[in-house]
Amino acid sequence: MKLKQLTITFLTFCVAVFSGTTAAQAASFSVIADGLNNASGLSFGSDGSLYVTEAGTGGNGACVPPPSGQGDSLCYGTSGAVTKVENGKTKRVLTGLPSLALPDGTGAAGPRDIQFDATGKPYVLVGYAANPTFRDRNLGNTDLGKIITPNFKTNSWTSVADLANYELANNPDGSDLSSNPLGFLIDGNNLVAADAGANDLLSVRTDGSNLQAIATFPQEILTNPVFPAADTPSNEPAQVPSGGETPPSLPIQSVPSNVVKGPDGAYYVSQFTGFPFPEGGAKIYRVDADGTTVYADDFTQLTDLAFDTAGNLYALQYANQPAWKGNLDGSVIKIAADGTRTTILSGNGLESPSALTIGPDGEIYVTNRGDGPDSGQVLKIENIESVPEPSSTLGILTGALGLGWLHKKRATKALTLK
Repeated sequence: MKLKQLTITFLTFCVAVFSGTTAAQAASFSVIADGLNNASGLSFGSDGSLYVTEAGTGGNGACVPPPSGQGDSLCYGTSGAVTKVENGKTKRVLTGLPSLALPDGTGAAGPRDIQFDATGKPYVLVGYAANPTFRDRNLGNTDLGKIITPNFKTNSWTSVADLANYELANNPDGSDLSSNPLGFLIDGNNLVAADAGANDLLSVRTDGSNLQAIATFPQEILTNPVFPAADTPSNEPAQVPSGGETPPSLPIQSVPSNVVKGPDGAYYVSQFTGFPFPEGGAKIYRVDADGTTVYADDFTQLTDLAFDTAGNLYALQYANQPAWKGNLDGSVIKIAADGTRTTILSGNGLESPSALTIGPDGEIYVTNRGDGPDSGQVLKIENIESVPEPSSTLGILTGALGLGWLHKKRATKALTLK
């Protein structure tokens, strides 16, 4: 049985292994933005304001089938937006962006991430979450699955690179066609994006040239998988094995969800994992000129990463358990260079978070409840204090680190955080 990723329509060589201990920190947060539609990526602009992408709620336009061919179609609208958060107030500074979602507005693909280059120029990554074969055929000329450059003053934008079409033309991982870019970074004159549907890491110059895959993330074999009950409600009813038969193992795809650049110059990629989203099955990959290695493991459904100025890596879990269990409490976890992990915040209002960033003030900002219309928030995590927690051994696989400090018996391959 081949299972692809459930649409949360809804992401080697090891030199040494270190043991780190877990710890916990008590933290509170304030809500600095609320009522967002499928809130996703966030970044501070050169003006000091925080900008957040909203994937929107789709619309009443043409539709495309979900990647699995099962369940409701995803329908098009122009409800995507970019929102500016400044001095406790929110304002949509870019509207009319393409959006694709289920009929109830959940599971939206649309504006997923925003980054600013060294000159303050903004770039926005627009997701897609379906087979790219159907995009132009069904929807016409849209900017779904592309990177764009917006002009906030004129409420307009220009397309830079077509990531979904790259998957259609090249399909680097050799699996079924699907594209859903979720996160990206700007590295000098290059834009580097993680495509959760295509299972690859793409690079393209800021002028749109030299689009290429620089890494692919292959299927993994999951042993003793745990599935939801066969009568579990689902938009994609074929995702659960029929007749109570549970396979002893099955291949699941990687689902890379975001990418950041480390102090060592390498790219670090978060993994969401494919259905049934094994608890503790997600990894952080390290990608450099020598290839791809596993930097750290034993996470669940990672959606984003961020480094602080001291070199600590922060990992964001969408849910601490497989999301189908119904508990969407997430976590922010700090990973020090020696492998020590500290849970900064877990649950207590942190629910299905989709992205995080470290602000100029050194504080942690998170998009929360990023899986539906009108419910999205931006949180500022504050008052972090260490508290005791039993320790355990957690592996950190350093590779060549050198830092010194969701069918027919299958679920889909897209990830849109439903």
